[in-house]
Amino acid sequence: MSDRELNFAREILGSRSYRDVPDDEVLREAERLLGDWMSGEARMERPKLYDHYALLLLALTRQVRALESRVSELEAARGPQ
Repeated sequence: MSDRELNFAREILGSRSYRDVPDDEVLREAERLLGDWMSGEARMERPKLYDHYALLLLALTRQVRALESRVSELEAARGPQ
């Protein structure tokens, strides 16, 4: 484990805007970073970590909306039961 504290959003975004990072990349990297943090393999800037949860929550919200849309389409295609 490094003594360096990682900035959650900066690790995911790099120098890009949040709009330029695909949701699947945000989710993959967030899972990796949070797993490393929970296992003690990485240290996070704790005050900043809470601020940057918005990045993860936004990606999750968009994924949920996409899944809801797909489920609605499948249910509509199946017809009434």
